[in-house]
Amino acid sequence: MLELMSGNEAIARGAWECGATFGAGYPGTPSTEILEAFAQYRGVYAEWSPNEKVGLEVAIGAAFAGARAMAVMKHVGVNVAADPLFTVSYTGTNGALVIITADDPSLHSSQNEQDNRNYAKFAKIPMLEPADSQEAKDFIKLAFELSERFDTPVFLRTTTRVSHSKSVVRTEERSPVADRTDIRHLPLKYVMVPVNARARRVEVEKRMQALREWAETFPGNRVEMGSPEVGIITAGMPYNYARDAFPGYSYLKLGLVHPLPEKMIRDFASRVKTLYVVEELDPFIEEQVRAMGIEVSGKAVFPYTNEFDPGVIEKGVTGRSSAPAVTPQAIPPRPPNLCPGCPHRALFYALGKTKAFVSGDIGCYTLSYMKPLSAMDSCICMGASIGIAHGMSKALGPKGKGKVVGVIGDSTFIHSGITTLLNAAYNRSDAVFIIADNRTTAMTGMQEHPATGYTLQGEKTRELDFAALGKVLGIDSVEVIDPLQYKNTKEVLKRELAKDGPSLIISRSPCVLLMSKKADRAKPFFTDPDLCIGCRVCLSCGCPAISWKDFEKSGMPPRPERKKQKGIAVIDANLCTGCSLCAQLCRQEAIMREGA
Repeated sequence: MLELMSGNEAIARGAWECGATFGAGYPGTPSTEILEAFAQYRGVYAEWSPNEKVGLEVAIGAAFAGARAMAVMKHVGVNVAADPLFTVSYTGTNGALVIITADDPSLHSSQNEQDNRNYAKFAKIPMLEPADSQEAKDFIKLAFELSERFDTPVFLRTTTRVSHSKSVVRTEERSPVADRTDIRHLPLKYVMVPVNARARRVEVEKRMQALREWAETFPGNRVEMGSPEVGIITAGMPYNYARDAFPGYSYLKLGLVHPLPEKMIRDFASRVKTLYVVEELDPFIEEQVRAMGIEVSGKAVFPYTNEFDPGVIEKGVTGRSSAPAVTPQAIPPRPPNLCPGCPHRALFYALGKTKAFVSGDIGCYTLSYMKPLSAMDSCICMGASIGIAHGMSKALGPKGKGKVVGVIGDSTFIHSGITTLLNAAYNRSDAVFIIADNRTTAMTGMQEHPATGYTLQGEKTRELDFAALGKVLGIDSVEVIDPLQYKNTKEVLKRELAKDGPSLIISRSPCVLLMSKKADRAKPFFTDPDLCIGCRVCLSCGCPAISWKDFEKSGMPPRPERKKQKGIAVIDANLCTGCSLCAQLCRQEAIMREGA
């Protein structure tokens, strides 16, 4: 059957078709939909793990037991999982283990643009890279077969465009799955003390040599001869761009990007006059081709950064692009913003008033660094907020008293904030730490986590109690607040900032997207034009439901009794969620709830 599928959906389908039974990972764009789709198939187990390291470790356990298992993560997630990653390369897998890394050229939703092909070379693990949804489905099957054949973990690398674009896929039924799970006691293979690891290190090199020989016959590496004037070596999505720009050139399309098929590359290079390597991000293939002594052009003419398109490739080869020049239209700017009614807005509005240094983290709330909130001063990676705040408080000493706050989301805290909070308690930090608990992993699409009470597959489970955990970790002062009760939020912040030692605040209020599903959603607010004095205080919270209506531009008559007033604030009832923050900020009591 032919179906239109995204690359992520196709990966899930291919894993299911070939008998994979286990999937684990942590949500992160552009990889999230893989596990979500996989979890819907019958006969599989899928879980959201607290972080990518845990996800990889439980997938390793499943593979050791003989299952076909996959660990799914975005590119920066591999950084978190790197510790077990490098060692499982030594141990091998028993069953099959595929690690899916979803890279993000152009940083659509990431804090860096790292090229995870380098991990394959560094960890000595083979890597496949599909160019479309059909290959995504086919290559995940090949990855499992490759893992079992060579007793190795295998990388499957996608990029945002492969993950999220859709193309036609030929689907099949699930292959008969023989239960190969068992317990095997192999301490010399799996216990990586130095004496065993030295022996396994030799096996890794033997395996890589066998993979280099196999690469020459891998059907995913193919030569498409056209004009002998120009040859292009490429892989993944750039293959499609290059084909679009130059359909008549010759191509070596690589499906296995590590290890490379050296004989095939040498033969292809000998058949063309001019050779290019077209690849996004690092010159990963180009440098290896150069090391073979082959003359090739790559990053000298193509950019190191961002996604490619046919125009970029055409300009790199010919010096110009035939695509018509596009003049960007002047449209109103639409920067990303927290949703109307988002509880993070109230929290960070209050934090902005403290003038403290706010060390932030990865989540929707990262948007609070933007105007008009301007209430976040740093954001490095998942879980860094607490450690940075602790380090700053220690470096500043008495000068930092009451001036340092670390804010982390609930899912991010579970991901990599627990040990940093333990460190802050153990080393007697003098900062305030806030867990912004909105009861979901909102930024990546409302996924469950250990504090929501449900698993990825909908099974009810225990909820993590952040306040109790804070106490157990050694934080004496723990407060739970509703950030939408603005006055209380300000008072608690003031009180905790004045205390000695570490403090923990749980800012608990459900994501507004969870609340919007409820029938009893609060009634919206409106502005009374007779009471509004145009002070714009309500606009300072940055709610998208509130806008400014200028008297002169809107044709509204000016107010003789208020000559300096230029307009009034208005609230869009279709956007307002009834959170009441604006009403609490309005000193004129000009904002009131409909029907009140």
